[in-house]
Amino acid sequence: MCGIAGVIHRGGVSGIGAEMTSMLQALRHRGPDSTGFAIYGTPAEGDYVMRFKVAEQEDMASGFDIHDRIRARVEEVDRRLAEQGVTVKDRAASTEYAMRYVVSFDGDMEHLARYVEDVEGAEILSLGGALELVKDLGDATTVCDQYDLGGFRGTHGIGHTRMATESDVDIRSAHPYWAFPYNDVAVVHNGQITNYWMMRREMERKGHRFMSDCDSELLAVYTAHNLANGVALDESLERSVHEIDGVFTYLVATRDQLGMAKDTMAAKPLVLYESDDLIALASEEVAIRAILPEEIDTSDPYDEETRVWQA
Repeated sequence: MCGIAGVIHRGGVSGIGAEMTSMLQALRHRGPDSTGFAIYGTPAEGDYVMRFKVAEQEDMASGFDIHDRIRARVEEVDRRLAEQGVTVKDRAASTEYAMRYVVSFDGDMEHLARYVEDVEGAEILSLGGALELVKDLGDATTVCDQYDLGGFRGTHGIGHTRMATESDVDIRSAHPYWAFPYNDVAVVHNGQITNYWMMRREMERKGHRFMSDCDSELLAVYTAHNLANGVALDESLERSVHEIDGVFTYLVATRDQLGMAKDTMAAKPLVLYESDDLIALASEEVAIRAILPEEIDTSDPYDEETRVWQA
């Protein structure tokens, strides 16, 4: 049992970091192990925000030399970025093991990402024009405070509270998931994909990378593959309902869109609120009421329903 939530503002920006924190904190009972945010801001034209980690939170207790190893890994990432002609305009450490870089680069982004991830312990969480993906152990308030997300302003976001079932309690197995080559896509998911390994092998044969054994990552890779090959988001969602087996409800965000899909049995819950200016979705209505405490009307999407909203 996990919790998912999403919100999108049509025609303006808002305190999306605080809104997502409130929604996800209201879903803490559905998943206390980790919390993740995929939030979309308005960066300068031509810039990319790279969120990456060089260790897991649990590594910090592995010995006194972990700090030296982390510093060496970050230095190696810096060296490889410079070697590839990347200009780092701003760099900040959210934690000792998690970094946020603003970069400028006009080369092969997928090659760059793979080269960086060849560094021991390095994993790019997101490398987007608008997307910033943050995830770590703990509840929403803990992660928000740790990564200073409360003041983040943007147009939309999705998030996830995770209860670990079939994979480890670590950042690698936490949602949301990002996948290149479509660099502004992120996915959160509640459910189980039963043809995961078959579809994963198919995606790997097409050259896609997987960083975890969590079935939810498949949805990000699948969506990124479709979008990169000219498939519109609404069509990708419709295809997924028929090509992916299991019980699932998932949310997907791109640079300027928010979408949802439910499987044939619609066994995983989702509640929807929609107005002219705001759309909010969550596993439970309590999350929507965390940002809309007034009297509101909500609905439950049907089985096999897919929807897309524009920022």
